[in-house]
Amino acid sequence: MTKGAVWGESGLSDNGPPSKRANSKPQIASLAIDAMGGDNAPEAVLAGIDLSAERHPNAKFLLVGDEARIAPMLDAYPRAKKSCVIRHAETFIPGDMKPTLALRMRGASMRLAIDAVAAGEVEGLVSAGNTGALMALAKVLVKTLPEIDRPALGAIMPSARGDVVMLDLGANVACDSRNLVEFAIMGDAFARAVLGLPNPSIGLLNVGSEELKGDDRVRQAADILRADTGINFYGFVEGHDITAGTVDVVVTDGFTGNVALKTGEGALKLMRELLKQVFTSTIPARLGYLLARPALDRLREWMDPRRYNGAILLGLSGVVVKSHGGTDAMGFAHAVDVAMDMVTHGFTHQIREGVARLHTAELVGSTP
Repeated sequence: MTKGAVWGESGLSDNGPPSKRANSKPQIASLAIDAMGGDNAPEAVLAGIDLSAERHPNAKFLLVGDEARIAPMLDAYPRAKKSCVIRHAETFIPGDMKPTLALRMRGASMRLAIDAVAAGEVEGLVSAGNTGALMALAKVLVKTLPEIDRPALGAIMPSARGDVVMLDLGANVACDSRNLVEFAIMGDAFARAVLGLPNPSIGLLNVGSEELKGDDRVRQAADILRADTGINFYGFVEGHDITAGTVDVVVTDGFTGNVALKTGEGALKLMRELLKQVFTSTIPARLGYLLARPALDRLREWMDPRRYNGAILLGLSGVVVKSHGGTDAMGFAHAVDVAMDMVTHGFTHQIREGVARLHTAELVGSTP
């Protein structure tokens, strides 16, 4: 481990980050990790990297944080120690700091991790720190892909038929039809890269499944997606289709998506509370719980939020994954897994290909 070390053509180098992204392509699959972000940092972060290093033995991690704290703790995590290089950060961004103030903290661990992505040292980053600060810094420093108008916040959610991708979850409160089409392209690329689906189905969230339902922007987006864009467009879906798993990717604006996400989280908490009340109300109910415990354990494992940890800011020039601030090692490892899947499967390249297909379809459609 070397303070300030980076990856170069011949391995580790102490020369600092390269000055231009275009001249610095990473030689191996690599991620920057904000070691100081989150409620349980750096302990949960290091333990999570240790788990991820077992799953991805060839991965390399640029661990950004307080070296005096991190270096001794790494001794307890041999796999993480082998795959990590430490870059010292003087401070970190508090969870309650406003994004405008966070932009000024040039020496913070999150800022230095994002700088590494922007400079091309690494291909992505994972942070469990301040969400608003991460989004602001990523948009300013990593920047949006030239082909994309606005980045979107996406995540994986459980359904009756398996995992479902949903976006936008709050990055863009107001969207036009073009934004929704770009979200569909990004969701398609994400489902291919992370869920391993060869031809994911895409649905636009609407107030009904009929073609005449919804406002102009939703109907216009549907018309574009029905053209030859290379997207497997299912059509309109409703709220109940999200958990039913009717489609693999659910696309909507950030306001609707955030409301749907929070509603789903509330419904899950209600279900847990009701089950607790039912199985503790009487002695026969407690006995019933003992009989049902194996099935309930499987349900708890299936619905474990750690399995779905990792919100992704899609549409940037690098991979940016936001881990939940209160997660543990297993949850953080899942967030790292998502980032690694996006890197190794060329997620940003797939977005560019999708937008290129869209442009081709528009040109063909406009030809008399």
